[in-house]
Formats: sequence, structure tokens, C-alpha cells
Amino acid sequence: MLFRLIDQFLTDPFAALISLAAFAVALIVGITVHEFSHAWSATQLGDHTARDQGRLTLNPVSHLDPIGTILIFVAGFGWGKPTPVTPAFLRIGERPGMAVVALAGPISNVVVATLAALPFRLGTVYIGGGIDAQFLQALVLWNVVLALFNLLPIAPLDGFKVALGVLPRAIAAPFARTERFGMIILLVIVLADSVLNTGILSRILFPAITTLVRLLLGV
Repeated sequence: MLFRLIDQFLTDPFAALISLAAFAVALIVGITVHEFSHAWSATQLGDHTARDQGRLTLNPVSHLDPIGTILIFVAGFGWGKPTPVTPAFLRIGERPGMAVVALAGPISNVVVATLAALPFRLGTVYIGGGIDAQFLQALVLWNVVLALFNLLPIAPLDGFKVALGVLPRAIAAPFARTERFGMIILLVIVLADSVLNTGILSRILFPAITTLVRLLLGV
């Protein structure tokens, strides 16, 4: 992502600045709504930990994670600051409760992407149009990216918690032990895909991202 922006800046500085601004807005909105949705869903299920720690807010400062944000700019993938959850307080049970709370984040990103795509569907904005179209397209694309990337079953992503909630206990227990290595595994995969072009993430995510974006935009 960063390298593409640098190349664009060298040829068309104004277009590069617009692209960067659209990307930054989409990123901030996506991560903020994503983490707020974790906090909101946990609160609805009886756990007030996130609310008590000031995370039940749409203030972006409360939700941006430095490493996750930097990786999104450099590699195109990343995450927000983890929302604190106390599983024992979730009234529907720890495992199903954590799965619901985890799933709320990606679902919220799909909702944002859907809302941002409505002007294109209604014909009030067009693909390749003005600056407004570029910002809306960025909102659609990057919220889809955040949703699908976070569904990967690797800690600390949401997909890991969802998997723990739906897998049989006999499988979930050993799978849970991989959590301590999750961040290392994730960073290796992301950087290998970005720097070495291994295509691990590309083969898994890009077809799904492209399909969902095209479906939302109606193209």
C-alpha cells in the first residue's frame, strides 16, 4: 500500500494525496466501528469491561492500534486495538459469547461497506467519478478488507475467537494453545505475502474481497 502511494505521488502528487486521504478516512472509520461493535455487543451480553475502560465510544483514538495501523499502511492488512472482554460475564456462556462478540466486528464492517455502496447502487455516484466517489469506494473496499482479514482463524484476529466458539471442545482446546504464537504467525504470513510475494493471503483473501466489493457496488 505504502509503496503504491509513493509511486503515485511521483507521477501525480494531488491524486496521491486524495488516495491517501480516502484510505486514511476508510481506515479510521472501519477500525473505529469494528472495535466499537465489539464493545457494544459485549455490553449487550452483560460484560461491561469495555464500557468501563472507555471503549464504548466512536472516538478513533480509543481504538487505533499502532502496529496494526502501520501494517495496514505498509502491507494493506492490519487490526485495531483489542477490545477488552471478560468472558465469564457474558450471559450466553464464555465460548458462544466470545464468538458473538468477535463476529460483531466483521459484521459491522460489512454494514459500513454496504451503506457506502448505496449511492453507487442508487445512481447518485458513479465508479471513477469525483472525489466523493473515491472516498466512498475506499470505504467499501477497506471495510470489506477489514471484515474478511479479521475472519482469518489466527490469533489475535476475530476469526480465531469465532473458531474457538464453534469448534467441538476436543478440537477447540488444542487449537486455543496456538494463541500464544498467533501474532508471530500472523506477522510472518503478512510480511511474507507483502515483501516476498508468497501469495498466501492473496490466494485466500483477494478473490473473496473482489467478489464482495463487486457485489456491493453492482459492477
